[in-house]
Amino acid sequence: MSTAKIKVRVTESDQIMSVEVIEKRPERIKVLLGEGDHSVRCELLPTPNGRAYAGTVMGREIVYERSRQEVQDDLAKFAATFRQHGR
Repeated sequence: MSTAKIKVRVTESDQIMSVEVIEKRPERIKVLLGEGDHSVRCELLPTPNGRAYAGTVMGREIVYERSRQEVQDDLAKFAATFRQHGR
């Protein structure tokens, strides 16, 4: 089974991390950082201007640099593809 991953930026260090997506909706994105016993969950919420999603994990801010509209479009494309294949 394939897991969805997205790239987020740690604002403190500008480091880009690949994280596993647990749930993706326009109003929030839940992600899992790390693996195994040391993994940490984080909820990313839209920023006030709607241009990104941000959350805090272990005192550090992470940002998914896609707008709420882009996420809605991604979800709509996925749903259309899913229906198209009759699953």
